[in-house]
Amino acid sequence: MSFLGYVRPNGAVGTRNYVGIISTVVCANDITTWITNQVPGCAPFTHQGGCGQSEFDTEVTRRTLASLGSNPNLGAVLLVSLGGEGSIDDIQDAIAKTGKQVEKVVVHKMGGVNNTFAEGMRLARLMAMDISKVRREEVDDSHLFLGAKCGCSDTTSGLASNPTLGAAMDTLVERGGTCVFGETTEVTGAEHILARRAATPEVREKLLDIVTRLEKKITSNVPGANIAQANIAGGLTTLEEKSLGAIIKAGTTTLQGVLELGERPAGKGLYMVDTAGQAPRAITGLAAAGATVMMFSTGKGAPWGFPFVPMIKVTANPTTCGCLSDLMDFCIDPAGDESREDRGARLYNEILDVASGKMTKAESLKIGMYVDIWQRDVTH
Repeated sequence: MSFLGYVRPNGAVGTRNYVGIISTVVCANDITTWITNQVPGCAPFTHQGGCGQSEFDTEVTRRTLASLGSNPNLGAVLLVSLGGEGSIDDIQDAIAKTGKQVEKVVVHKMGGVNNTFAEGMRLARLMAMDISKVRREEVDDSHLFLGAKCGCSDTTSGLASNPTLGAAMDTLVERGGTCVFGETTEVTGAEHILARRAATPEVREKLLDIVTRLEKKITSNVPGANIAQANIAGGLTTLEEKSLGAIIKAGTTTLQGVLELGERPAGKGLYMVDTAGQAPRAITGLAAAGATVMMFSTGKGAPWGFPFVPMIKVTANPTTCGCLSDLMDFCIDPAGDESREDRGARLYNEILDVASGKMTKAESLKIGMYVDIWQRDVTH
């Protein structure tokens, strides 16, 4: 099987072809947004970090921004900086290793906001015109990198939509592709089941370590907070019940590795990223890992997308499919005769269509422009 993708200088294949306008610090978010709004073919990434962070979070932010800029859905990158972050050159150098053009504009060096905006817009226009010459090519589906997320879950999520995502993930892994999922909060309580699938003892220990690290960060009354009112209204009762349904989206194949936020897989197969459960932070982790298409399983409905990675919304809740039809891309009948494998095959075909350029509902609405990077420590 194959799809039509953008082959990059380093051999990676994108499903979209944007100029990424990336803030290196929260102070640059407005300029990033202005440039994106003025130049067609650009996609922004803004966030709340870059300064006033712990040493740990500073490194995570730097690593995540470099990995986001390296995502093959970006044909070129413009970094927008205030100038006091200290890691701008490191981020630029890391992205440049992929072979794509990377430029930067720095407020402190350009004499203010207006000059920075003008120069940023000029550079973005030139890069957008340049990458517009790149054409899609037919490539094997082993070049696909798929991410999976669930949110606003209900009982239909664990019964039908998450298993369908898992079937699609299994198909891609079997065909030599790469899959990634996250949400450490939604592994908690079911980590022992996932650990059985670890490729090595080291992978197993890393999985258990990130869950333990999370548990140490939270107080005794917080674990239940991951059960939102929408989850309860949808029939979920405990964190463990929610986690058991959530891990099904990762399919059944061997877990090849567990990644820190901002890290990228060393090979093909199934990987987990240590991310928050909250959508804008979780999907950032998947995009930074390298996902070029994402699937988002939802029960009650959640209006999320990502600036430069198409997101396919999947639901098995008939009410959600009907009343939120402007958000849902793929509907499943949980009481129908379709098997998990048949639903997965149908979803996989949809994934290939989206990878080849079909627009998702979130893309058509430009939903998901505001995302973030998970901060572990207190910002000061």
